[in-house]
Amino acid sequence: MSSHIDQTNGALDERTIPPMGMTGQAFLDAAGSVVNDIERYYTTLPSRPVLPSISPGYLQKLLPSAPPTHGEPWAAIESDIERTIMPGITHWQSPKYMAFFAASSTYPGILGEMWSAALTSANFNWICSPAVTELETIVLDWLAQILALPHLFLSKGEGGGVIQGSASEAVVTVMVAARERYIRRHLERQGVTDPDEIEDQSCELRGKLVAFASAEAHSSTKKGAIIAGTRFRSIPVHRSNGYALTGEQVRAKIEELQARGLHPYYLGVTLGTTNTCAIDDFESIAEVAKDYPDIWIHCDAAYAGSALVLPEYQYLSKQMTLVDSFNMNMHKWLLTNFDASCLYVRKRKDLTNALSITPTYLKNQFTDSGLVTDYRDWQIPLGRRFRSLKIWFVLRIWGVEGLKQHIRHHLKLADLFVELVKSRSDIFRLLTPPKFALTVLTIEPRNSKPPELAEIDKGDPRPFQDQHVPIALETDDHELQIANDVTKEVYTKLDETKEFFLTASVVGGVYAIRVVSVNPLAEEKYIRRVFELLVEITERVLKGSDEKED
Repeated sequence: MSSHIDQTNGALDERTIPPMGMTGQAFLDAAGSVVNDIERYYTTLPSRPVLPSISPGYLQKLLPSAPPTHGEPWAAIESDIERTIMPGITHWQSPKYMAFFAASSTYPGILGEMWSAALTSANFNWICSPAVTELETIVLDWLAQILALPHLFLSKGEGGGVIQGSASEAVVTVMVAARERYIRRHLERQGVTDPDEIEDQSCELRGKLVAFASAEAHSSTKKGAIIAGTRFRSIPVHRSNGYALTGEQVRAKIEELQARGLHPYYLGVTLGTTNTCAIDDFESIAEVAKDYPDIWIHCDAAYAGSALVLPEYQYLSKQMTLVDSFNMNMHKWLLTNFDASCLYVRKRKDLTNALSITPTYLKNQFTDSGLVTDYRDWQIPLGRRFRSLKIWFVLRIWGVEGLKQHIRHHLKLADLFVELVKSRSDIFRLLTPPKFALTVLTIEPRNSKPPELAEIDKGDPRPFQDQHVPIALETDDHELQIANDVTKEVYTKLDETKEFFLTASVVGGVYAIRVVSVNPLAEEKYIRRVFELLVEITERVLKGSDEKED
C-alpha cells in the first residue's frame, strides 16, 4: 500500500500492510481457501493417523528461530499448516479417537467461532455489546429446558446460567462463591459488624474451611480448593455402590471434619465420573444436605450431562434440586466447539456477592439500573468471548430432536461394543457396568483366577489428563498383578499402532482400558475395527504369556 496523506489530520500513513492485514478481496480469497482446506480436512480425517509420530521439540526444527522482518504472503503461511502444524496434531475429531472424552466440533460451531472472531469484543458488561449478554441468557435458558433442569436454574427466577471456559473454571468459580457465602453467613450469625473484625475473622476462618468430594471426582475439585486457599479431603468410594458417593459417607465426613474443628463448606458431587461414569447417590445426599444448608453442593456433569437431553435420563435432572450449582460441557458430547462449559446457579446473587467489583470506569447507567446482567460478575476473568453464538447455531441446526438422535446414535454404538466384548468373555472382562457410552474393560489372563476388585477404590494416582501414559502398578495380589501386567501390555501395544487413541485408568487397584466413541464422526465400522484390533493384540499378548510360562 503506497504512502499517503490522511486528509483527516494530515498525518502521513507509511504502513505497507493494509490495516486489516489484507484487502477485502484478499480476505475473501484467503477465507475461501481456508474453508476449503477445513472441509477437506474433515472429509479425509479418517485416513490420518489419530496420533502424531513426532518427538518433543519437533516444531522448533521446522520454524525459524526469529520472527520474519517483513510480512509474508498468505499463500506461504497457509502451506505451512500442513507442513508444520498437522504433524503435531492429535486428531480429536477423528472417528478413531476414543480416548478421554470427546471435544466436539461441527460446522455450525465453526461458523459461530468465525462470527465470534469477527465481532471480537471483551463483553465484560451489557453495554459492551447488548446482544452478547442477552443471547447468552436466552440460549442457556433454552439449554436448561432441553436438559429438563429444575426451573430454579432459569434466569426468570433467582438463578440462571453462564458460559465458562471449562468445567474446571466453573468449579473454581463456584468454590470461591461457596467460600464467601459460608464466611458471610458464619459472621452474620456471630453478629460481627466491624469491618476490620470481619476481615480478621474471615482470614482466620478461611484456614479452617474444607472442600470435599468423592475419590472419583475430577482432579479439578482439588485444584479448585488450592486456588481458593482452602483444604480438600476426598472420600473413598465402594465397588458395592458402583463407586457412587452416598449420603451416609457424606454425613460421616462432615462429622469427622467438624469434630476436628474444621468447617466443611463445599461438596462436589458427580453425574458421570471420569473413570467409570459413576453417578453419585443424589437422593441420599439430599437428605443429609437438609441438615447442613451452609455447605454449597456443586454437581459436575461435564460429560454425561449431555445425556439429559433424553427423557429416559431426566429423572436425574429432577434430582438437581439438591445442588447450588450444576455444570455440563456442550463442547464434550453436545456438538459445540470448545469452549462452551455451561454453569447454572440456584441463586445468581451468591456469585455476584463474591465476584462483583465495580470500579468507576466500569460504571454505567444500565448496570446501575439493575435491569441488565453483567456476566463479568459471574466469572473470574473480566473479559469474555461471544460464545453463545455457536450454541445458538448448534441448537437451531439440530433442534431438540436432532440432539436426541445424536446422543442415541452413540449409545447404540456403545451397546454394540459391549456386546462384542461380551462375545469374547474368554479374554475380556467388563470392569464396571457401561454407562453413557463409556466401556471400561480389562484383559482376562489364561490359566489364572480372575482377580477380585478392591472393595475400596483408591483412584488413579494420575490426573485424568495423564491417563494415556501406561503406568506400572505394584500389588501383593499375585493374580491381580498378572492381570494388570497383561492389560497394560495390551494397551501399550495398541497405543503403539497409532491407529486408535484410547486411554487407560486404574479402578479398584485394577489396570483398565477405557473406550468411548462419541465424537460427531463416530461410526459402527470403527467400533468393529477397534474391537478387532483389541482381539488381535490381546491374543498375541496372551500367547506370548503362555509361551513364557512353558
